[in-house]
Amino acid sequence: MTSNTRVVVIGAGLAGVTLTRRLGELGTPAVLIGEEEHRPYNRVLLAEVLAGRYGAEVIALPEPAGLVRGRVTGIDRAARTVTRADGTVIAYDTLVLATGSNAVLPPLRGLFTADRELPRGVHAFRTLDDCLALSGAVRPGARAVVIGGGLLGVSAARALALRGAQVVLAQQSERLMERQLDAAASALVRRHLTDLGVEVHTECRVRDVRTVGGAVRSVELADGYALDADLVVLACGVRPRTGLAADAGLEVRKGVVVDDELRTSDPRIRAVGDCAQHDGTLYGLAAPALEQAEALARSLAGDPAARYTGTRSLTRLTLTGPDSPFDLAAFGETDPRPGDDVVRLADATRGTYRKVVVRDDRLVGGVLVGELGTVGALARAWEGAEPLPDDGPLLHLLTNDGGS
Repeated sequence: MTSNTRVVVIGAGLAGVTLTRRLGELGTPAVLIGEEEHRPYNRVLLAEVLAGRYGAEVIALPEPAGLVRGRVTGIDRAARTVTRADGTVIAYDTLVLATGSNAVLPPLRGLFTADRELPRGVHAFRTLDDCLALSGAVRPGARAVVIGGGLLGVSAARALALRGAQVVLAQQSERLMERQLDAAASALVRRHLTDLGVEVHTECRVRDVRTVGGAVRSVELADGYALDADLVVLACGVRPRTGLAADAGLEVRKGVVVDDELRTSDPRIRAVGDCAQHDGTLYGLAAPALEQAEALARSLAGDPAARYTGTRSLTRLTLTGPDSPFDLAAFGETDPRPGDDVVRLADATRGTYRKVVVRDDRLVGGVLVGELGTVGALARAWEGAEPLPDDGPLLHLLTNDGGS
């Protein structure tokens, strides 16, 4: 690809900004279109802004020179142009969709006003505007209900508790962060939140949002019990933003379908990040987005060997409390299948827990809570997918703190 080929990137999140920056470094400048008025920012750190640890400026990403603000409303594949909401038309030779994802809004009675707005006090938690609105609304003693006990819900509940709110976390499944953690590790997360004053309810389904004068006053659970609420935070997951791609006639399943070169069903259009579905997988995490951006930048800059073949992604979360941080990491399959070998080390006094799962002499997953000194060695053994040595390495991997 020559340097005068026009690359247009839609979406100024982590994937789009990283791709644009790397293209510039490789001599292929791109136009980046972002719809938010803020400087591009690292969405992973929004909970730290809500907790008051960081100001919004701290999580800002370097702003690419080619950034154009405005919402894209359509793609004309025949003319190879995109149209923004103000009517401006931008031509492309290669278009990249880095449109990210939206917060999932659950089907609760009373969640929307007559004009399809959220009631006062009800907040999604996905964008910097969401975060700043919620941060401006929280007060010491405010009654906050967080709906959803995944990674985002746990982070939001912790942040609100640190701001002095009385927090109830309502999780529909039987444990917190059930996608990443096993029961023992999840119990430690629950204990950490409880120590911060968060009231945690699992196997708890919210049915109804009650408002008075357009402002939330309570949420009702499926069993009829009502929780008073000044604030409600919706942390029910995310859904890829695929509307532009679908309207343009691209192949869309759960996300925009891409191959190893991040090409969509139109070879002139690529996709990266939360909106992209590669080899049947939607990642929705920062590490795969960064790897996709790097592979695509090299491909568009003319590297014929540049490919994205998938990411074996590790989830890591630090929950900052009043005394010391609470760290956890999880990767791969943390729940064993019949016949798997499992090694666990737990220290209830220190609140630490380490577990690895081995299948056919290969490390297939693990979870660590508390001291994470071994996470580097474990992650490398997992990512390599090589047979483990025969000399009893598991206990060594779990206890050798020099591996990070």
